[in-house]
Amino acid sequence: MDRVLINIKGVVQGVGFRPFVYNLAKSLNLKGTVTNTADGVAIDIEGKDITSFIGRLPKEAPPLSEINKIDISPMPFYGHKDFEIVKSRDSGSFTLISSDVSICDDCLKEMLNKDNRRYLYPFINCINCGPRYTITNAVPYDRHNTTMSAFKMCRNCETEYNNTSDRRFHAQPNACAVCGPHVELKIKSEKLKVNKAENPIKETIRLLRDGCIVAIKGLGGFHIACDAANKDAVERLRERKRKNNKPFALMAPDIETITKYCAVSEKEQELLTSNKRPIVLLRKKTAQDNSALLPDSISPNNLYIGVMLPYTPLHYLLFYYPLTPNSELLTPNFLALVMTSGNISEEPIVVSNDEAVSKFSDMVDALLIHNRDIFMRVDDSVIRNHFLTHRTKPIFIRRSRGYAPEPISLDDDGPEVLGCGADIKNTFTLTKGNYAIPSHHIGDMENYETIKFFEESLSNLKKIYRVNPVAVGYDLHPNYLSTKWALSQQSEVKTGPQLSFFGIQHHYAHIASVMAENGIKRKVIGVAFDGTGYGTDGNLWGSEFLIADIDDFKRAGYFKYIPLPGGEMAIREPWRVAVSYIRYITGDEVMDYLESIGFIEKYGKDRINAILEIIDNRDFSPLSSSAGRLFDTVSAILGICDTNTFEGEAAMALESYTIDNIEEDYPSDIGLKDRIEIDFCLTLFRLIQDMAKGTGKDIIATKFHNTIVTIIAGVVQRLGMIHKLHDVVLSGGVFQNMYLLKNTIDRLRSIGMNVYTNEKVPANDAGISLGQAYIVRERIKQSAPQTEK
Repeated sequence: MDRVLINIKGVVQGVGFRPFVYNLAKSLNLKGTVTNTADGVAIDIEGKDITSFIGRLPKEAPPLSEINKIDISPMPFYGHKDFEIVKSRDSGSFTLISSDVSICDDCLKEMLNKDNRRYLYPFINCINCGPRYTITNAVPYDRHNTTMSAFKMCRNCETEYNNTSDRRFHAQPNACAVCGPHVELKIKSEKLKVNKAENPIKETIRLLRDGCIVAIKGLGGFHIACDAANKDAVERLRERKRKNNKPFALMAPDIETITKYCAVSEKEQELLTSNKRPIVLLRKKTAQDNSALLPDSISPNNLYIGVMLPYTPLHYLLFYYPLTPNSELLTPNFLALVMTSGNISEEPIVVSNDEAVSKFSDMVDALLIHNRDIFMRVDDSVIRNHFLTHRTKPIFIRRSRGYAPEPISLDDDGPEVLGCGADIKNTFTLTKGNYAIPSHHIGDMENYETIKFFEESLSNLKKIYRVNPVAVGYDLHPNYLSTKWALSQQSEVKTGPQLSFFGIQHHYAHIASVMAENGIKRKVIGVAFDGTGYGTDGNLWGSEFLIADIDDFKRAGYFKYIPLPGGEMAIREPWRVAVSYIRYITGDEVMDYLESIGFIEKYGKDRINAILEIIDNRDFSPLSSSAGRLFDTVSAILGICDTNTFEGEAAMALESYTIDNIEEDYPSDIGLKDRIEIDFCLTLFRLIQDMAKGTGKDIIATKFHNTIVTIIAGVVQRLGMIHKLHDVVLSGGVFQNMYLLKNTIDRLRSIGMNVYTNEKVPANDAGISLGQAYIVRERIKQSAPQTEK
């Protein structure tokens, strides 16, 4: 074998793969070429040591690369004179794009070295780190196909770029202070005194230390920042931007600092320091063991704080820029910075300088901007460690920067389809070949701006991955904007093949997302617990026991329907749902029971009577079987949280009260009709009795969680016997509750069930699009019916 053509597919562009191939070939005295193509990397190589080259190729590949497939074809000897990297060619296919990578240790050391030519340069990068996905507008991944095409390399940078032994050999974003992007500080008020002759980063640090709020342009969009230790600044930011209790994310300079206010396990430290640098949810330290308490307003009424480490050179400079000539670089300028997404409430993250100046005019005191354009706007990823013994991967709350657009491998090739997702925590998913490609976080589909972001992101990913969907999957909810958008495409298709459209039930899609991750096509027992999903009977589902496969699903069980007084208002004010449950339990004695738990005193007779008057009116009080609403109810009854200022607040607060080493639970009524119906009348009755006895909220909250675990295990065991099934899939936002997830998995395994959960996408509605795409793709392959039963 004197000459071969090697085609490599996977994440092999923007990760130093061609330089690696070049140096490996030269070390073995082989001749030929290596080039980027639209579907990966192509190597034409000849010489005596080809076998050694092929053996070492996957073993020694760059750490950021991921080889999915290697095709080797023998070729007649050509007689190459040398080995070289040749100009990329476009084969018309597609390749996988690398996600963005945090600054590497080598670049960080150079940036903080006074003798280095990139000293304090906020856009330093190399082949092992820096922007990738957010700056890529086309493939192959070459500089002219990125937003760095606006910057012509200076002689020094170009020399590095062409030097085969340099760490910046073919690093596409390569730049320095002479030829690359630069930062600029814009002040919103003339009252702020700024030294325009001073470095903008240094002045930004001074403003932050003085209590100012600053918009800072980052990798995938803007952050809104303030000094996390400044109580007034944090509360002012909350008033200007959020106006609810949703926690702010923090950025801390190092692990040592984080441990001053959060407990950090070994696994959590690994997540924090990985080159993906997600936000990791960490448990707060208590006042007793915390010498550096941060303001409660960062994460009010919450046991956790989302924390990340710096991931761009600019972030590190905010913490370590020398403020005086004799400053010690290793002393951070801040204990932590609040770094919350730079957007107006419920709108996409802002990426352009002009848009930031316009939209943040009433929110910030200054803006630190730069002139490297962002092509793909991408929010920070949010992850939670699981403390589960059976799995190694963390749990995604939001999958975005650092992880998108990593694909999910499917079993075999299939048609190109689009899953449009749901309206809350929207993502979309495209399929291509044997991959599913979930998008980055889009957000809640509540306004025109988010729809435009959805369309912009979809257009970009279709272009980069060269996807032309033949079918579209969408949610059944008629009022979802994602559904309306999907159905609007029926009239948009003017030429070419007509699209097929598949309405996929919400909870079925949740279960299918786990099936997609695991390549499951056989029947499973699906348990989908969440806040809301439109059911095939027109009611709001959310506690679904399904028998599901690729072809269809059957609803086998659910929680008894309860009216939601005021509809959406009941979701925001869970005490309303508590009134509905208690009225169902007690009938004519409802006011006495409400008085016994303090509701009359707290909410007043007039408000409660108004709710009781509309409970039986379906126009104002739709029926719901939601597990999420039940958790909200218990949180409200216990007086833990009676208002959701952000999604899931009451349920999260309830979970925070759970404790270990309590095995008791409450009774419930599992009815056997055509479907299994679970009635919580007795559960809540006994729970209220415990309150009257003075039982601690922690014990009651834990017993309630145990009750749900017992119900899941009992129903699943019964369905397993009836249908002769042993595979159970758990999904839906309620299973982001770690106490519930861990104990449910343990209980199901103890009765001989194989348990599958989401590992590659979130269990919340961000995973819906993957499930939709998977069902549609597999049904087309099997020529299955396109409608639900």
